[in-house]
Amino acid sequence: MNNNIGGENITFRYRYRKQIIISIITVIIFITCGLSFYFNLDATEEQPLVADVKNEKKEKKEIKDEKVEVKVDVKGEINAPGIYLLDTSARVIDAIDKAGGLTENADTSVINLSKKLIDEMVIIIYSKQEVKKFEETKEKEKLVQNKCNQKDENSLKNDACINNANNTTNKISINKATLEELMTLNGIGETKAKDIISYREKNGGFTNIEDLMKVTGIGENTFAQIKENITL
Repeated sequence: MNNNIGGENITFRYRYRKQIIISIITVIIFITCGLSFYFNLDATEEQPLVADVKNEKKEKKEIKDEKVEVKVDVKGEINAPGIYLLDTSARVIDAIDKAGGLTENADTSVINLSKKLIDEMVIIIYSKQEVKKFEETKEKEKLVQNKCNQKDENSLKNDACINNANNTTNKISINKATLEELMTLNGIGETKAKDIISYREKNGGFTNIEDLMKVTGIGENTFAQIKENITL
Protein backbone atom coordinates (compact mmCIF):
# COMPACT_ATOMS: atom_id res chain seq x y z
CA MET A 1 0.00 0.00 0.00
CA ASN A 2 2.71 2.44 1.00
CA ASN A 3 4.81 1.42 -2.00
CA ASN A 4 1.96 2.28 -4.35
CA ILE A 5 1.64 5.72 -2.81
CA GLY A 6 5.35 6.32 -3.16
CA GLY A 7 5.26 5.10 -6.72
CA GLU A 8 2.43 7.43 -7.55
CA ASN A 9 4.36 10.42 -6.08
CA ILE A 10 7.42 9.57 -8.14
CA THR A 11 5.33 9.18 -11.26
CA PHE A 12 3.68 12.62 -10.56
CA ARG A 13 7.02 14.34 -10.23
CA TYR A 14 8.37 12.88 -13.47
CA ARG A 15 5.14 13.58 -15.27
CA TYR A 16 5.10 17.29 -14.50
CA ARG A 17 8.84 17.96 -14.27
CA LYS A 18 9.05 18.70 -17.98
CA GLN A 19 6.10 21.13 -17.82
CA ILE A 20 7.62 22.92 -14.80
CA ILE A 21 11.00 23.30 -16.51
CA ILE A 22 9.33 24.59 -19.68
CA SER A 23 7.29 27.07 -17.63
CA ILE A 24 10.39 28.35 -15.82
CA ILE A 25 12.29 28.75 -19.10
CA THR A 26 9.32 30.57 -20.61
CA VAL A 27 9.18 32.99 -17.66
CA ILE A 28 12.94 33.66 -17.92
CA ILE A 29 12.61 34.33 -21.65
CA PHE A 30 9.74 36.80 -21.04
CA ILE A 31 11.71 38.56 -18.32
CA THR A 32 14.83 38.75 -20.51
CA CYS A 33 12.87 40.12 -23.47
CA GLY A 34 11.12 42.62 -21.24
CA LEU A 35 14.39 43.93 -19.77
CA SER A 36 15.98 44.10 -23.21
CA PHE A 37 13.05 46.09 -24.59
CA TYR A 38 13.12 48.46 -21.59
CA PHE A 39 16.83 49.26 -21.90
CA ASN A 40 16.62 49.68 -25.67
CA LEU A 41 13.69 52.08 -25.25
CA ASP A 42 15.56 54.03 -22.57
CA ALA A 43 18.62 54.31 -24.80
CA THR A 44 16.44 55.49 -27.69
CA GLU A 45 14.90 58.21 -25.51
CA GLU A 46 18.31 59.43 -24.35
CA GLN A 47 19.69 59.86 -27.85
CA PRO A 48 17.54 62.89 -28.76
CA LEU A 49 18.55 64.49 -25.46
CA VAL A 50 22.22 64.08 -26.32
CA ALA A 51 21.53 65.46 -29.78
CA ASP A 52 19.65 68.42 -28.28
CA VAL A 53 22.59 69.26 -26.02
CA LYS A 54 24.98 69.10 -28.97
CA ASN A 55 22.68 71.30 -31.08
CA GLU A 56 22.34 73.80 -28.23
CA LYS A 57 26.13 74.04 -27.87
CA LYS A 58 26.44 74.44 -31.64
CA GLU A 59 23.84 77.24 -31.67
CA LYS A 60 25.59 79.06 -28.81
CA LYS A 61 28.90 78.81 -30.65
CA GLU A 62 27.31 80.14 -33.85
CA ILE A 63 25.77 83.08 -31.93
CA LYS A 64 29.14 83.83 -30.39
CA ASP A 65 30.85 83.62 -33.78
CA GLU A 66 28.23 85.95 -35.28
CA LYS A 67 28.89 88.65 -32.66
CA VAL A 68 28.95 91.89 -34.65
CA GLU A 69 31.59 94.53 -34.10
CA VAL A 70 31.86 98.01 -35.59
CA LYS A 71 34.84 99.81 -37.02
CA VAL A 72 35.09 103.54 -36.29
CA ASP A 73 37.51 106.29 -37.28
CA VAL A 74 38.60 108.55 -34.40
CA LYS A 75 40.28 111.84 -35.36
CA GLY A 76 41.26 115.26 -34.01
CA GLU A 77 42.31 116.06 -30.45
CA ILE A 78 42.90 112.47 -29.46
CA ASN A 79 46.10 110.86 -28.19
CA ALA A 80 46.09 107.98 -30.66
CA PRO A 81 43.97 108.80 -33.74
CA GLY A 82 43.10 105.84 -35.92
CA ILE A 83 40.59 103.18 -36.85
CA TYR A 84 39.33 101.00 -34.00
CA LEU A 85 37.19 97.88 -33.68
CA LEU A 86 34.62 97.94 -30.86
CA ASP A 87 31.54 96.05 -29.75
CA THR A 88 28.15 97.23 -31.05
CA SER A 89 27.11 98.17 -27.50
CA ALA A 90 30.00 100.65 -27.20
CA ARG A 91 29.51 104.43 -27.05
CA VAL A 92 31.50 107.40 -28.34
CA ILE A 93 33.24 107.72 -24.95
CA ASP A 94 34.42 104.09 -25.30
CA ALA A 95 35.96 104.82 -28.69
CA ILE A 96 37.72 107.85 -27.21
CA ASP A 97 39.11 105.74 -24.37
CA LYS A 98 40.33 103.08 -26.78
CA ALA A 99 42.04 105.77 -28.85
CA GLY A 100 44.14 106.83 -25.88
CA GLY A 101 41.84 109.50 -24.47
CA LEU A 102 41.55 113.23 -25.09
CA THR A 103 44.42 115.68 -25.45
CA GLU A 104 44.64 118.66 -23.09
CA ASN A 105 43.39 120.90 -25.89
CA ALA A 106 40.23 118.86 -26.56
CA ASP A 107 36.71 120.26 -26.17
CA THR A 108 33.80 117.79 -26.21
CA SER A 109 31.01 120.31 -25.55
CA VAL A 110 29.58 119.75 -29.05
CA ILE A 111 30.05 115.97 -28.99
CA ASN A 112 27.51 113.45 -27.73
CA LEU A 113 29.73 111.13 -25.68
CA SER A 114 26.85 108.75 -24.94
CA LYS A 115 25.94 108.13 -28.59
CA LYS A 116 26.00 104.44 -29.61
CA LEU A 117 28.55 103.51 -32.24
CA ILE A 118 27.65 102.40 -35.75
CA ASP A 119 29.88 100.84 -38.38
CA GLU A 120 32.03 103.27 -40.43
CA MET A 121 31.32 106.05 -37.94
CA VAL A 122 33.62 109.10 -37.98
CA ILE A 123 34.32 110.75 -34.63
CA ILE A 124 36.14 114.08 -34.73
CA ILE A 125 37.26 115.65 -31.45
CA TYR A 126 37.63 119.40 -31.85
CA SER A 127 40.09 121.70 -30.13
CA LYS A 128 39.08 124.47 -27.73
CA GLN A 129 40.01 127.02 -30.37
CA GLU A 130 37.80 125.40 -32.99
CA VAL A 131 34.81 125.28 -30.65
CA LYS A 132 35.41 128.91 -29.65
CA LYS A 133 35.24 129.90 -33.29
CA PHE A 134 31.98 127.99 -33.64
CA GLU A 135 30.54 129.88 -30.66
CA GLU A 136 31.43 133.29 -32.07
CA THR A 137 28.86 133.01 -34.84
CA LYS A 138 25.58 134.94 -34.73
CA GLU A 139 23.34 131.88 -34.64
CA LYS A 140 25.57 130.16 -32.13
CA GLU A 141 23.63 127.03 -31.26
CA LYS A 142 22.50 126.22 -34.78
CA LEU A 143 25.81 126.96 -36.46
CA VAL A 144 27.86 125.20 -33.80
CA GLN A 145 26.01 121.98 -34.44
CA ASN A 146 25.91 122.41 -38.22
CA LYS A 147 29.64 123.02 -38.31
CA CYS A 148 30.13 120.09 -35.98
CA ASN A 149 28.27 117.88 -38.43
CA GLN A 150 30.18 119.14 -41.44
CA LYS A 151 32.32 122.28 -41.59
CA ASP A 152 31.86 122.58 -45.36
CA GLU A 153 31.00 120.42 -48.34
CA ASN A 154 34.59 119.21 -48.60
CA SER A 155 34.85 118.21 -44.94
CA LEU A 156 34.04 114.91 -43.32
CA LYS A 157 30.69 114.56 -41.60
CA ASN A 158 31.09 114.02 -37.84
CA ASP A 159 28.55 111.34 -36.89
CA ALA A 160 29.25 111.88 -33.17
CA CYS A 161 27.72 115.35 -33.09
CA ILE A 162 24.76 115.97 -30.79
CA ASN A 163 22.62 117.41 -33.57
CA ASN A 164 22.48 115.28 -36.72
CA ALA A 165 19.95 113.45 -38.86
CA ASN A 166 19.30 110.92 -36.10
CA ASN A 167 18.48 113.49 -33.42
CA THR A 168 15.28 115.56 -33.16
CA THR A 169 16.81 118.13 -30.80
CA ASN A 170 20.27 119.18 -29.66
CA LYS A 171 19.11 120.26 -26.22
CA ILE A 172 19.49 118.12 -23.13
CA SER A 173 16.39 117.61 -20.98
CA ILE A 174 17.35 118.20 -17.35
CA ASN A 175 14.22 116.29 -16.30
CA LYS A 176 14.75 113.23 -18.51
CA ALA A 177 18.40 113.05 -19.50
CA THR A 178 20.55 110.13 -18.43
CA LEU A 179 23.74 110.51 -16.45
CA GLU A 180 25.81 110.19 -19.61
CA GLU A 181 23.72 112.77 -21.49
CA LEU A 182 24.02 115.31 -18.67
CA MET A 183 27.78 114.79 -18.66
CA THR A 184 27.92 116.01 -22.27
CA LEU A 185 27.07 119.51 -21.03
CA ASN A 186 30.00 121.89 -20.65
CA GLY A 187 31.23 121.96 -17.05
CA ILE A 188 29.02 119.08 -15.90
CA GLY A 189 31.02 116.12 -14.71
CA GLU A 190 29.84 112.87 -13.19
CA THR A 191 29.37 114.32 -9.68
CA LYS A 192 27.25 117.27 -10.82
CA ALA A 193 25.25 115.04 -13.17
CA LYS A 194 24.43 112.74 -10.26
CA ASP A 195 23.42 115.77 -8.16
CA ILE A 196 21.06 116.93 -10.92
CA ILE A 197 19.40 113.52 -11.05
CA SER A 198 19.19 113.38 -7.24
CA TYR A 199 17.58 116.85 -7.10
CA ARG A 200 14.90 116.08 -9.69
CA GLU A 201 14.06 112.77 -7.99
CA LYS A 202 13.64 114.43 -4.59
CA ASN A 203 11.70 117.45 -5.87
CA GLY A 204 9.62 115.89 -8.61
CA GLY A 205 11.64 117.48 -11.39
CA PHE A 206 12.59 120.99 -12.41
CA THR A 207 9.84 123.55 -13.08
CA ASN A 208 12.14 125.85 -15.05
CA ILE A 209 15.75 125.66 -16.22
CA GLU A 210 16.81 128.32 -13.69
CA ASP A 211 16.07 125.81 -10.92
CA LEU A 212 19.24 124.07 -12.04
CA MET A 213 21.19 126.65 -10.01
CA LYS A 214 19.62 125.15 -6.87
CA VAL A 215 21.71 122.06 -7.43
CA THR A 216 24.89 121.96 -5.36
CA GLY A 217 27.93 123.05 -7.38
CA ILE A 218 26.01 124.73 -10.20
CA GLY A 219 26.28 128.51 -9.97
CA GLU A 220 25.55 131.37 -12.32
CA ASN A 221 28.74 130.88 -14.35
CA THR A 222 28.09 127.19 -15.03
CA PHE A 223 24.43 127.89 -15.77
CA ALA A 224 25.39 130.65 -18.23
CA GLN A 225 27.57 128.19 -20.14
CA ILE A 226 24.87 125.57 -20.57
CA LYS A 227 21.52 127.40 -20.51
CA GLU A 228 21.35 127.51 -24.31
CA ASN A 229 21.86 123.75 -24.46
CA ILE A 230 19.26 122.59 -21.90
CA THR A 231 15.50 122.25 -21.74
CA LEU A 232 12.88 120.84 -19.39
